[in-house]
Amino acid sequence: MLYDITITQFTKMLRNLSLCLDKAAGFADAKKIDPAVLLGSRLAPDQFALLRQVQIACDTAKGGAARLTGKEPPAHEDNEKTIADAKARIEKVVAYLKTYSAADFAGAAERKVSQPRWAGKHMTGSEFALEHMMPNFYFHATTAYDILRHNGVELGKKDFLGPLPLKD
Repeated sequence: MLYDITITQFTKMLRNLSLCLDKAAGFADAKKIDPAVLLGSRLAPDQFALLRQVQIACDTAKGGAARLTGKEPPAHEDNEKTIADAKARIEKVVAYLKTYSAADFAGAAERKVSQPRWAGKHMTGSEFALEHMMPNFYFHATTAYDILRHNGVELGKKDFLGPLPLKD
């Protein structure tokens, strides 16, 4: 189950975020706005800007998967400057997530997961995924979407959710 709610879902959501960035690029072009303005936009003065929201969503997906499975995630330098750079970062993370299989998550629910800022404390993998990883990922993905909407990019819930596996 942890594979499906992390790898499968984060891959889908990162692709949706990339498509939202495509719409942002089109919006900037049509309105003759420097795309860097969008990437630097935020909803509140003390909040991270759009580009950092994208970076953190990516880091949460790759780092969380690695922590759950005992692997080492790739490092990214946080040096993106353009929408194309942000999309490339997303694609690198999606490619990394594709290296995982459900078998990699054997025992992940019980694994002790920690981070340096937790000062020696830990959670079980299941707690980590449900209480930290997923909410953190969705917080930053949603905030990125909201920043784009706030700036006038024409996005809707379907852009955020992406295609659904509807059946007859």
